[in-house]
Amino acid sequence: MDLCKNCDATLDGPYCPACGQRDLDLERPFLELASEILKETFDVDGRAWRTLKTLFAQPGRLTSEFLAGKRRIYTPPLRLYLFISVSFFVLMAWAAGRGLLLDPAQTLEADAARQANFMSDELPRLMFLLMPVYALILKAFLRQRLYFDHLIFAVHLHSAAYVILGIMLPFEGVANNSVLAVVLQTGLLLYMLAYFLISLRRVYSITWSGAAWRVLAISFAYMIVVSGLIETTSSFLIISD
Repeated sequence: MDLCKNCDATLDGPYCPACGQRDLDLERPFLELASEILKETFDVDGRAWRTLKTLFAQPGRLTSEFLAGKRRIYTPPLRLYLFISVSFFVLMAWAAGRGLLLDPAQTLEADAARQANFMSDELPRLMFLLMPVYALILKAFLRQRLYFDHLIFAVHLHSAAYVILGIMLPFEGVANNSVLAVVLQTGLLLYMLAYFLISLRRVYSITWSGAAWRVLAISFAYMIVVSGLIETTSSFLIISD
């Protein structure tokens, strides 16, 4: 008879019926154990692919399904955000370190390393803290819904935006010399705006015109908050150095 290693309750399955801890056997080959931990941590199974497919094929549906209580078949919102955001900011730091994101007045030798550190250390924290702020902005324009609803919408929208921006990022290095790169980046940016529009309409059940003006107003308000906070943080870090 197997007992839970945490509370000594009798086990009748992979999870303890008393405390919920999984019965994970650590006395196994390393590769097998690493695969199990990776699957458990990042949810690399059918749910992950179903979640990503739904996230992009049907904008807003993932949020609607979660708020309706259909949560078992999808990756939890926070886990999805953490996995995507970590990947995105690693890519951002890589691009910054190679000078792809420098302004014309900046140089690779003097500014690239500092910018890469900001992208890998400070910006992920700032953007995570800004999601509740984004939910507050949504609440200001869509007062009939609970704040929790807006927060879940914000998590899913940011996750989708990071993937789209991540696809756009490699074109930064050639955008000045390639019309095709500019066209692709513009197309992806328009797709991101359309994604926001469709998501907003689906989740909040509003008209196309109502969704359109809110997309513009919310995006403008959020851009002011984000740019202001990033500028303030960057200036503070420069002074500290």
